[in-house]
Formats: sequence, C-alpha cells, structure tokens
Amino acid sequence: MNGITLNKVNHFILRKQHLTDDAKVDDVVQIARDITGLHATGVKEPYLALFARTRNFAKEQLDGELYLKRTLGRIRCMRGTLYILPKEMIPIAHAATRGMVEKLSRRYAEFRGISEMDYLDVSKSILSLLKGGEMSVSEIKTELNTRLNLSAVLNLMCDQGLLVRIQAGKSWKVGNYRYTPFREFFTDINLTQFSELEAVTLLVKQYLSSFGPATEGDITWWLRLNKTKVREALDRIKDNVTRLDIPNLKGEFIVLRSDLNLLREVELTGKPTVNLLPTLDPYLMGYKQRERYLDYKHYDKTFDRSGNATSTILVDGRTVGVWDFLDSDVEPEVKVCLLEEVTEEILQQIYSKALEIGKFISGTEVKFRKVSSMVSLREMPAGAFMSPLKNSQE
Repeated sequence: MNGITLNKVNHFILRKQHLTDDAKVDDVVQIARDITGLHATGVKEPYLALFARTRNFAKEQLDGELYLKRTLGRIRCMRGTLYILPKEMIPIAHAATRGMVEKLSRRYAEFRGISEMDYLDVSKSILSLLKGGEMSVSEIKTELNTRLNLSAVLNLMCDQGLLVRIQAGKSWKVGNYRYTPFREFFTDINLTQFSELEAVTLLVKQYLSSFGPATEGDITWWLRLNKTKVREALDRIKDNVTRLDIPNLKGEFIVLRSDLNLLREVELTGKPTVNLLPTLDPYLMGYKQRERYLDYKHYDKTFDRSGNATSTILVDGRTVGVWDFLDSDVEPEVKVCLLEEVTEEILQQIYSKALEIGKFISGTEVKFRKVSSMVSLREMPAGAFMSPLKNSQE
C-alpha cells in the first residue's frame, strides 16, 4: 500500500520504541510513556531496556523517578505482568486489567491456602501496620507473627490498589521489594478515575501508538483480554484508525491515522541498526504475530515454551542472534550466538554493543565470546531464557 513494506514498518516501530540512534533520548519517563511501560518481571530488565534506548543512562535515573520523584510506578497489569508505568497511565492500566489480574491473584492466594476471611483479616492488619511506613515481607511476617503465605496476600493487595511495591534500593540487581500503602505513596492518583471500557479504549489507543501497525490478535494477546472488549475499544476509536496490509505478513493491520503518513514517509538509509535487547523487552513481547521480526526457524532459540523472550540481537528490527551476560569475579563476559550470517560491519557493531552492555551490567571491562550454537530454549528447564547461552557450545 503506497510503498509500505515490512522493512519500513520495522524501522518505523524501532523509532517509536526509541531503538534507532536518532530516536534515543535520556528522559526515562518519556521512554516509559512512549513504549507503554517497561516490563518489570525481572529486576534488571527495566534498566537494560532503558540502556538500549538512551544515550547516557545511569541506573540512578530510574530509581530516582520510581522512588524519589514518584513519576513512575510498578503495577501488575497487561497479561498479569509487572510493568513500570508513568503515573498518569497507572489508573488506566489498573482499570483496564484489574478484573483479569485480580482473578489470577485470588487463585494464587487460594492455592496457598488463604481463605477470603483470612485475607480480609490480614489485609486490614497489614494496612494498619504499614500506615506511614514501609516494610519487607519478612518484616511484616515478624510483626504479625502469622503462618499465612504473605507473598500471596501482598500480591493481591497490590493488585487491588491497596499497596505498591517499592524496591529496597540496596542493589539494582536484587528484587527484595518493600511495601507501602498506595494512597500514601501516590497521593494524587485516583484508581477509580476510569470505567473498564474507558480504560481499555485508552490502553488500546496507546498500544497502537507504541506498537502499531498491529493486528487485532496482537492487541488481544498483549492485553490478555477477550476479543469482545478489544473490538468494543477499537469501535470507539474507529475514526482514529485505519487498516492496511503489509507484504509478507498475514492478516489485516491496524494503524493510527496520525501515524499513516509518517509510515509512508519512512526513508531507509541503508545504514544498519543494531540492538542488543534484554529478556522480555517490550519490543519483543509486543506482538503475538512475531514473524514480523523473527524467522520461525529461530523461534525456539528466542522464545521458550511459555512465550518468554530471551536476550536478543536485532539488525534493522529482525532477530539475528542471542546474547548472554555471564557474571564472574575473575572475568565477566558477554557471550553471543549468531542465528543468521551478518556482515563484518554488523559483527563489529555487535561486538562494540556487547562490551558496552557488559560494562553497564558489571561495572567493569568484560570479555567478548562468540559461540557457534545454543540449546533450544524449549529443551531447557523453565527460566532458562534468563541465561540462554549458559550451556552453549564453542
């Protein structure tokens, strides 16, 4: 359609995701807003996602926005996943996904043997205990002297908007969360500001702003809501979107009208764009239909059985390899396994970026090692996507 190709689409989305050199900025709140949040299931991943999208990122920038300025917050929302969102997006994501998220948390609490009466009693005690302060799970458990599984209780309280997770701050690599009352931490956020339909509509529009063109199936998968709700939202913004076909991809794609001319005008310079993205990066996790950036013969090297994306090397928005950081007090290193042949110019960029991200993680110079093969993530234990080249072959 009017010169729109898959290469143009991928470059267009890379720019929206702040993954091209000319689109990188140092405003972490703007990045979180533009890409509809940072995946925060892993502790290090939000920092690495920002490192890939900025010019001069320091870990203190994210911590400052999260815990001092409080312009960002961590909540469970899309697909029941922890995200770091700009605070103005928190009531939208909460209202849109609360039904799904809370259902998952209640099931987990029941699985841990916590009855509804248990939950009501202990949640009141926790709110009273945390008034004006913050505590870790172990500190709360000691104060309440309870045998209940408090992690399950705290998850549900967070998902109901009663508490918010804040990090201990001892290390950016450690996820020992502390908890504090949501209303005390975010005094100016109203979680009941939007109805579910209003919130889903706003979230669908925001998704298209960050990831479009995308299919209805992409949106439904990303939100983990049923098709009816997504279609209702799309109908409410029908004057703001249009539909198109993308050569070499199946399905009908939805794009914001405001993006259409920008997409048509994309110019491909021929200079390759190389990215090393962390596990669960928003770009990788943004779509159900992944052939737009992945040859399916490499699917089992990039995604595990649960659909978790590993740390990936992209060239012009397409997957060409996998990388891994192996920590060591003696000689930390970044391993790389290429799944596609690349030019010497691109290999040099991969080498340079691997050393940069390794130094960012370890705080010291690192070794670079290229390996010839890797084990399929589907043949490895759960969680292996977090260190995909641990058992790689030379």
